Amino acid sequence: MEAAMAATQTQGVHHFGLTVSRLEASAAFFVDTLGWHEVRRDPDYPAIFVSDGTVMVTLWQATEADSARPFDPRRQVGLHHVAFRVPSRAALDAIHQRLQTAPGVEMEFAPELLRQGPAWHTMCYEPSGIRVEFIWWPQEEG
Repeated sequence: MEAAMAATQTQGVHHFGLTVSRLEASAAFFVDTLGWHEVRRDPDYPAIFVSDGTVMVTLWQATEADSARPFDPRRQVGLHHVAFRVPSRAALDAIHQRLQTAPGVEMEFAPELLRQGPAWHTMCYEPSGIRVEFIWWPQEEG
């Protein structure tokens, strides 16, 4: 393969879309709990677009939310979880504190070493049941 073909053709994530069963509660998770901002709404779909200033998440309302089944990461193909980088261990701990009292959020585990480290992470389920990880890598700090 030529060197030009071997070079990456992408520049990171612009946005990703999640189908959710509780549109307003999922949007509140990002905006109220994590401090993101709402970019816009599309009432015809319906959808809410949120961003942390680096990445945008499109939240799409499931059409039959009452009959939606939770995702089983060991049996289904799809999004296992989404992970957001945080700038420091203090930020990871602060997010964990907010998550513990956030409406509709279920904690999977408190901040802990990722395997043998040096990274630390915590995991939760947002109000629609999507698994969300927050991760801090010490070598990326600063």
